[in-house]
Amino acid sequence: MEEHLTVGRVAELAGVSVRTLHHYDAIGLVRASARTAAGYRAYSAADVERLRDVLAYRRLGFGLREIADLVDDPATDAVARLRRLRGLLLDQRDRAAAMVTAIDRELEARAMGIRPTSEERLRAFGPQLYDAIGPAYPATRRTEPRIAARVWEALGDARTVLNVGAGTGSYEPLDREVTAVEPSAVMRAQRPEGAARCVAAAAESLPFADRSFDAAMAFSTVHHWRDPIAGLREMRRVARRVVVFTHDASDTGWRHRFWLTRDYLPEVAGLVAGRPSVDRLARAIGARIEPVLIPWDCADGFLEAYWRRPEAYLDDHVRRAVSVWTRVGPEAERRAVDGLRHDLASGRWAERNRDLVDLDAAELGLRLLVA
Repeated sequence: MEEHLTVGRVAELAGVSVRTLHHYDAIGLVRASARTAAGYRAYSAADVERLRDVLAYRRLGFGLREIADLVDDPATDAVARLRRLRGLLLDQRDRAAAMVTAIDRELEARAMGIRPTSEERLRAFGPQLYDAIGPAYPATRRTEPRIAARVWEALGDARTVLNVGAGTGSYEPLDREVTAVEPSAVMRAQRPEGAARCVAAAAESLPFADRSFDAAMAFSTVHHWRDPIAGLREMRRVARRVVVFTHDASDTGWRHRFWLTRDYLPEVAGLVAGRPSVDRLARAIGARIEPVLIPWDCADGFLEAYWRRPEAYLDDHVRRAVSVWTRVGPEAERRAVDGLRHDLASGRWAERNRDLVDLDAAELGLRLLVA
């Protein structure tokens, strides 16, 4: 016989008030579907499971309307909902760990008589990376049709597509049924009206059952994931085909071929150190690797896009939409921009990069993984 718990017992175990449980019941969020022999409301095992999810989302800061949409999502089952919760909790844990690390660094600095700047203090407790760079996206991050064609061709005959780390949805195919996953609230808020349904979740814990989609895609996002290998394997789990647009961080040659990282921003080497190689990423999902050339007039303003238009990197709006500039810090950014501005004015940049003038496209390490 199934065990039922009284309202009072559930309140005690869950650490909430009876009044809260009555409110959840009244608004239809969590109803006590059973009755005791005396006619009092009681919670079944399914009711308790739903309440557990609701309380977890509340403690993550979600509003009641958002929670209702999450727990009533017809596209997810119990396991998928647990995966989504797990991903959100891991993200919260990582943010807390990052803040602890920042505090430890400040304590060490103060012990040595070094006082951090106001910018450094605020940055330690500021928004996550995409929440910081997200507002600049609409101005410079647009779909590049020639690259999009490569991605969409790789999707093959897939009708249902999961877009992981979807951002504002620039590369989502319009002729297919797309579901988006994006952890950043700022990025989700900038998705255009009529865009595909977007779920708040992390790549490492996709809230979907096995083989839920014909294909899963990820565009220029893997390098931001906490665990890229785990994220790719999750994509492989939920879809029969996987398409990933990324770059080969293990190839030191690309940093030398690209003048920005070679001559002005050597800090990029430190950002990619220890990141899984593109070969390792491909092996994790059994993918083939295809090079992707960048057209000289690329419409999407990612880091390498302006390789033949150096003046663009002097524009703060362009830089704010590229995560690298946020990650290297203001001092490195100022030095790089000042150096580039000087070299453009003196003609030194043109002299060093005269071989680029006649190129229509450049090979700068961008890769397409298709599994």
